[in-house]
Amino acid sequence: MDKIIIEGGKTRLEGEVVIEGAKNAVLPLLAATILPKEGQTLLRNVPILSDVFTMNNVVRGLDISVDFDESKNEVVVDATGHILDIAPYEYVSQMRASIVVLGPILARCGHAKVSMPGGCTIGSRPIDLHLKGLEAMGAEISQLGGDITAKAERLHGAHIYMDFPSVGATQNLMMAATLADGVTTIENAAREPEIVDLAILLNKMGAKVRGAGTETLVITGVDKLHGAEHDVVQDRIEAGTFMVAAAMTSGNVLIKDAVWEHNRPLISKLMEMGVQVTEEEDGIRVQSELEKLRPVTVKTLPHPGFPTDMQAQFTALMAVVNGESTMIETVFENRFQHLEEMRRMGLQAEILRDTAMIHGGKDLQGAPVMSTDLRASAALILTGLVANGTTTVGKLTHLDRGYYQFHEKLAKLGANIRRVGEA
Repeated sequence: MDKIIIEGGKTRLEGEVVIEGAKNAVLPLLAATILPKEGQTLLRNVPILSDVFTMNNVVRGLDISVDFDESKNEVVVDATGHILDIAPYEYVSQMRASIVVLGPILARCGHAKVSMPGGCTIGSRPIDLHLKGLEAMGAEISQLGGDITAKAERLHGAHIYMDFPSVGATQNLMMAATLADGVTTIENAAREPEIVDLAILLNKMGAKVRGAGTETLVITGVDKLHGAEHDVVQDRIEAGTFMVAAAMTSGNVLIKDAVWEHNRPLISKLMEMGVQVTEEEDGIRVQSELEKLRPVTVKTLPHPGFPTDMQAQFTALMAVVNGESTMIETVFENRFQHLEEMRRMGLQAEILRDTAMIHGGKDLQGAPVMSTDLRASAALILTGLVANGTTTVGKLTHLDRGYYQFHEKLAKLGANIRRVGEA
């Protein structure tokens, strides 16, 4: 297995960085390509990530043509003709996000069988909201032997209130509702930019989706959808990761084409901490003087709150800011696992249920550490930039799910970092 080796201690990141298309957007977009019976769908700005290859295989396993041109970052999907209604366990089991194919397959075929999904071990992430919503739309659902089976000759419109604004459930129900008979209203819907991006593609396909980006979605079902062309939105979490990297290294980095509105919750906390964040014509610039930064309290929440996917990276920043910072994690119950690895590097912190008290500004030392999930991988690498000596980060399969050439981008900004293979 590969590992990343960082020589840290005096790293100052400078320059500009280009951000890929959003992992959290492209996966449901690929699921949406199952819906059209006419024409091909072209997705541009598709990131080259292991999760994308996995989702391509999930869709391909339905007897759908999927062509990924990595040189152009484009995926062409042709779902015309007969498709299968059973998603392959081999690929679904690798990734939580694969559950979003359930709604499109059911809406398209009237029957769907999907294995219970796998993925990062950051919390329970139950799928009951997905299933309750589909049942409200007339689906008969059963679970047996690790598989979910859903049946409905044609789904019908329904009024759905979600107990929690789940991104995956919102996406699944949105896609299912596009081909339902009647109007579906989803209240307390997720509001993330990735929801808006999915709605844009669905509407290009001929769907009637209103209210994306608000807490109430209204979807009027249509008889059929057609292929479309779409550019995947920029990855706000990758952009945020590089903002944090610049802040914790007293850096000066331009994140090219970053969207201020998408990153507003993170930017607000960075500025509260004393980081200089400015919007420029070509993107967002982050400048920092570490010794002048102040501790802050952060609480993760569904969008438009502070994103849980930035929690691990932000705790790495808290670790180098003088004083006591507080991180409250309200979305996933197991998302402080990376802090145990950071203790090996000298982190001083106490964890009590959903709250981590981080005593920042202490000397950090390089050490061998292991990634515990996708965002933890990035957090450990960022900590390695500022820790004295050598840090080795292993188990990079997590990193490759959400970051493309992460070490190379950091190296271009001035980090002493390399990726090596292990026998």
